[in-house]
Amino acid sequence: MTTAPGKTWLDAASVYRDRRMLIVLLMGFASGLPLLLTLSTLSIWLTEEGVTLTTIGLFALVGTPYAFKFLWAPLIDRAPIPLLTRALGRRRSWMLTIQAALIGSILFLGATRPAEAPLWTALAALLVSFFSASQDIVIDAYRIEILEEHQQGAGAAVTQFGYRIGLLASGAGALFLAAEVSWFWVYAAMAALMLIGLATALLSPEPRREATSQEPGRGPVAVLREAVIEPFAEFFTRRGVREALLVLAFILLYKFGDAFAGVMANPFYVQIGFTKAEIASVSKIFGLVATLLGVFIGGAIVGRYGVLQALLICGILQMVSNLMFAVQAAAGADLGLLTLTIGIENLSGGMGSAAFVAYLSVLCNVAYTATQYALFSSFMAFGRTLLSSSSGWVADNVDWVSFFVISTVVAIPGLLLLLWMMRRFPGTRPLAQPTP
Repeated sequence: MTTAPGKTWLDAASVYRDRRMLIVLLMGFASGLPLLLTLSTLSIWLTEEGVTLTTIGLFALVGTPYAFKFLWAPLIDRAPIPLLTRALGRRRSWMLTIQAALIGSILFLGATRPAEAPLWTALAALLVSFFSASQDIVIDAYRIEILEEHQQGAGAAVTQFGYRIGLLASGAGALFLAAEVSWFWVYAAMAALMLIGLATALLSPEPRREATSQEPGRGPVAVLREAVIEPFAEFFTRRGVREALLVLAFILLYKFGDAFAGVMANPFYVQIGFTKAEIASVSKIFGLVATLLGVFIGGAIVGRYGVLQALLICGILQMVSNLMFAVQAAAGADLGLLTLTIGIENLSGGMGSAAFVAYLSVLCNVAYTATQYALFSSFMAFGRTLLSSSSGWVADNVDWVSFFVISTVVAIPGLLLLLWMMRRFPGTRPLAQPTP
């Protein structure tokens, strides 16, 4: 990578000294913190409470708001909040309102009793997911608008760093804390950490830029048509409905094996005898390092072999890595083997994610890049959430070795669709805009 003409590396690095980067970092932390409170951290709490694996699997459905957030994004983007918007501005008023609701919903979730009233726990978790997904919408918009064009790359890096720290706090941090206090106080502590995001929004400036969505005369129907219907319509007419549906099926299935096994990973660790501290140390901290390394390697493979070849290489490794869990199930609570298992699984998962993000990027029409990427990634999340919810029922009815063999097998349809795409579109821009 080279810097712009006339700039030194020191000049380029100076962008990180901008006060706005600290704002982006703290908002990234606030964005990442709630996610695991309704996923892996919650699944360990449910397991300890004696909730059945089938029910734990169904709890994956509480992540559905992440898949549908594009539906209410135009409302957050355009509508004012009475009194608050006039006093604080459009972005900050939405951010503060959503974060206050998010703090309340996290406290609500921590106060529920999963063993006695799982439906209340599910409702609270759904609220946390909804407000978390809504927070992502406004934080992404704020970041883009507050930074200059030449700062966007650095801003993306900083927000990802903050996001991962947030995941670490609600993953490993919550598990370490749960070894000392009750789960209510764990969730209360996470709600308190959300005050960092709220304080950041309160003390930060409102972006000076005016969004194009504030143009007069734009009714909600026109906004919805432009934001949702037109990008999908362009995709379906690009190469035909049949091929578009097959591509969407691939988006649903490529990470299915990973998601299927992932929902049951923490209950599996607990049931075979690992402590919360061991799970936190290996799965959350070491696993995070392995994932970041995998993302870097996956990006290099994309650069070397192209998107489709990278998807195939990473997809095969991603699929085979699930067999390491079968080996772990047969061996039992062997901490050294767990380290190897997590390392291989997270490394391959990070590689697959890098290749998949690259694929979704080239899939977008340049006229609808941001909207289509959001829609495709939401569709991916919908498939991951819906399909993986069945994993608990499977785990309840087979042993752990068989379960992880099944999780390997369910990854095969996605790879078969990939092979079809490689034969149908062997070019460098698979299923993107037709070449003139």
